[in-house]
Amino acid sequence: MAAIHREAIQKQIQQDWANREYIEVITGSIKKITDFLNSFGNLSLNYRITLLCRKSAIKLISDLISFFVRYVL
Repeated sequence: MAAIHREAIQKQIQQDWANREYIEVITGSIKKITDFLNSFGNLSLNYRITLLCRKSAIKLISDLISFFVRYVL
């Protein structure tokens, strides 16, 4: 009787470890997918910030030229 009980417990422990390994694989895969998708978001955000900086720099240069033309020359 005790041997049957012990075998049942061992089987439960083995199933538990198998489930934990399966969950770990799925969790790791979800993290990889999330990181991959987030990398696109960051590229898009960085690109938009770069465009804004360029537009701001062009506007600043334009304003400086206008200032020099108006007040210096």
